[in-house]
Amino acid sequence: MLPLHDVRVIEFCQIAAGPFCGMLLADFGADVIKVENPEGGDSMRAWPPISDGYSENFASVNRNKRSITLDLKSPDELKAARDLVRSADVMIENFRAGVLDRLGLSYETLRKDHDSLIYCSISAYGQTGPRAQEGGFDLTVQAMSGIMSVTGEPGGAPVKCGVPLSDFSAGLYAAYAITAALMDVRRGEPGRHIDVSMLGASLGIAALQTSEYFGTGNDPAKLGSAHPRNAPYQAFQAEDGYFAMAAGNDRLWRSVCTVVGHMEYFDDSRFTTTTSRAANQVALKDLLEEEFGRKPVDYWLAAFRDAGVPCTPINSYSQILSDPHVKQMGWVQDLKLPSGHETKTFISPVIFGDQQLGVRRPPPALGEHNDEILSEITGQ
Repeated sequence: MLPLHDVRVIEFCQIAAGPFCGMLLADFGADVIKVENPEGGDSMRAWPPISDGYSENFASVNRNKRSITLDLKSPDELKAARDLVRSADVMIENFRAGVLDRLGLSYETLRKDHDSLIYCSISAYGQTGPRAQEGGFDLTVQAMSGIMSVTGEPGGAPVKCGVPLSDFSAGLYAAYAITAALMDVRRGEPGRHIDVSMLGASLGIAALQTSEYFGTGNDPAKLGSAHPRNAPYQAFQAEDGYFAMAAGNDRLWRSVCTVVGHMEYFDDSRFTTTTSRAANQVALKDLLEEEFGRKPVDYWLAAFRDAGVPCTPINSYSQILSDPHVKQMGWVQDLKLPSGHETKTFISPVIFGDQQLGVRRPPPALGEHNDEILSEITGQ
């Protein structure tokens, strides 16, 4: 019995941030009903890779859900959508601000006969403010939020993070805010409107950078893989490739000096403190890479692991997904798509007591549960 087994969520969402939020709640047992347009549904259903007519990208953020198709421009189907929301504890939407208001699906409208409704809006910039009417995707929010200003090599062109941080951080913020609101409702408090913006979420996870600006008045700069406060703490080039190594304190720095056979570095005035090493990290990197270039990656990984210094290869996704640790954790599981195609997926990484939050329902075909869900709200 998962903790949200008695919670019903209606999801009016597309692409990533909203569906990811819905999936997180579904992983913990919520009955998440995804409402989609009959004409194609969530546009991510068309995103590659497509296996036997079904998007594996869509599958990656829509497991454990049911799907119903409703045309919100049809009065009868709009009424069905409202009835669905009345049957639910939570509604999630990621339309532009004001779109659902015009359809009569605003929080203020729905709360009139559903005082306990938790209504979560996820958007690029939030429901109020000068940018509320602007649309946005992960790329544009990474650019707006400052993420792209600190991503990439010094002097290089703007680069976004390869992982869609703005989408998925917003989904995470929304999921935990909804869970907190559910606790209030269970205590007898009314529901509420939760406003989650991708911009705010992107700034919220940038504490390292915002604190640097607040503390110094200076904009954080691109550092490649390096760290603004710590060194050695980045990717280094060895004889046959790159590896990452993080000596985040003086004890570990001493171990690095021992491994490379240069204890004089430990007493060098440029490197005696965390702050001084960070300030002189370019010179430090040059010294270390002079040694690292003499031996292959595997040698240095073994040496640093033996010394207790955190280090790792620079993995591709094929390498990390087949890593013994990932296999032991059981995070990659088989998944059968509605098309019948057999694939794999990465499940929730959370171990909840002795429970693993795996796949209870495969991702749905478009409108797969129409009859089932409509019978639940009509009683027929």
